[in-house]
Amino acid sequence: FGKQPSSKENRPHRQWQKVDHRQQQNSRNIRFQISTIPSLLITLILTMSLSLQAGGTSSRALPNASTQANALMANQATTRPITTGTSVLGIKYKNGVMLAADTLCSYGSLAKYKNAKRLLNINSRTLIGASGEYSDLQSISDLLKANALADRCTSDSLYEEDNNEECAKEVWSYLRAVMYNRRNKMNPLWNDVVVAGFKQNTDGTTSDTPFLGVVDKIGTAYEDDILATGFGGYIALPLMREKYRPDMEEGEARALLEDCLRILFYRDCRALNRVQIAKVTKEGGVLVSDPYELDTFWDFKEFVTPKGAMGTDGGW
Repeated sequence: FGKQPSSKENRPHRQWQKVDHRQQQNSRNIRFQISTIPSLLITLILTMSLSLQAGGTSSRALPNASTQANALMANQATTRPITTGTSVLGIKYKNGVMLAADTLCSYGSLAKYKNAKRLLNINSRTLIGASGEYSDLQSISDLLKANALADRCTSDSLYEEDNNEECAKEVWSYLRAVMYNRRNKMNPLWNDVVVAGFKQNTDGTTSDTPFLGVVDKIGTAYEDDILATGFGGYIALPLMREKYRPDMEEGEARALLEDCLRILFYRDCRALNRVQIAKVTKEGGVLVSDPYELDTFWDFKEFVTPKGAMGTDGGW
């Protein structure tokens, strides 16, 4: 048997083994730390992106003006009409043009606003009325009145007798372009707008010819002697065609419009007997009446007789 090495002789070998184990452990720690750096960076970036606001601060600061404007712009498109008005009727008569509409705005099937005025004067010789979304009508009114004010401020003369205002046909043509532009942007104004007034001569004076035109939400526009929007296009327009004459007096035109509005109140679930009448004449300009109520009659035989007949109460 050979001589066994002493414990002192085995000690340096064991020390080298300890050093090798420490180096292996350190290398493993370094590799683990290097491998975790990308995940830590990604986590840090996500945390910062969620916490930082537009102002560059990590606190939950109030949104600035630009973020509020972007939020408003994102919600300005009317996807469907919510608060709506129904029919608007228009007719030319001997010395002018007249519009009529009720004052009801419906929130779906709820008769919510009963004093919403939908006949608006734009200037001294132009009048508009609209059915459809009421907020879009307010937007159209603000736009046209801003244009009228700009024309007044940039004209060569500020005197009213010089008459630098747009005529009804110019307003109608402008609305046609506005409606078609909004339609192409997939953000239409949900209205059918009736424009009434007088045309303009080449020298800028008011013509003797009354004007009556309509523009719908996709930019379709046309002129006629009698017009009706909404449900009135089905119920009132045939009656107006039957009784219309180009030489009608103002009283005859008003009576015809009131009869049509009364029938619409009987037949249209979104109509009301509280109405407005407005007219445009060459001498008197634009005049819009205060709302008033039409007299109604509910004792017609068709309203009283049970619809089911056969001795029943009219139910199914």
